[in-house]
Amino acid sequence: MKPLVICDCDEVLLHMVRHFGVWLRERHDISFDMSGGDFARALKRADGSLVEREAMWGLLDGFFPDEMERQTLVPGAAEALAALAEQAEIVILTNLGDHCRDARIAQLARFGIEHRVETNQGGKGDPVARLIAELRPSAAVFVDDLAVHHESVAKHAPQVHRLHLVSEPELAPHIPPAPHAHARIDDWQAARLWIEERLASGPAQA
Repeated sequence: MKPLVICDCDEVLLHMVRHFGVWLRERHDISFDMSGGDFARALKRADGSLVEREAMWGLLDGFFPDEMERQTLVPGAAEALAALAEQAEIVILTNLGDHCRDARIAQLARFGIEHRVETNQGGKGDPVARLIAELRPSAAVFVDDLAVHHESVAKHAPQVHRLHLVSEPELAPHIPPAPHAHARIDDWQAARLWIEERLASGPAQA
């Protein structure tokens, strides 16, 4: 069977936080500062108070899908996926509500990225394990910017190679390497080479 690449979208293929921050300032007079590396404490109102977690999720729901057209392509991402697609199946696994799936498919297609898209809520270990069971790849690589998802995949699908990639240069220096990822690479040219090597090497050692 063909090898498999399971790839996240926001801050991996498409820039999100920079555009989300501009939208928050324009529409809600909320500042967005990720220098602390903690999304839950990054949103502040004009009076300096933190935006509560529930309100934060509501703001994200306001950004997706209506403001997705603001997002821009990460340099090298489309070219890397195109090269990988010559030897592997590609699945985009994105943590969005299911109602955003069609908008994400159309959004990625505008950038020349046309692969299977799966939406998910919560940890990505279970959906990755389901994809492995369905597609039975010779080897698989999971690419994501969030450490929590690498931990989830390590638990539920340990045979999958895990690459931690944070594409936003303003964010990456504040995010430590994910402990449960096999590597951290924030550049798509280098990431593609690493992925190709893992796809040729077979399953990861659990």
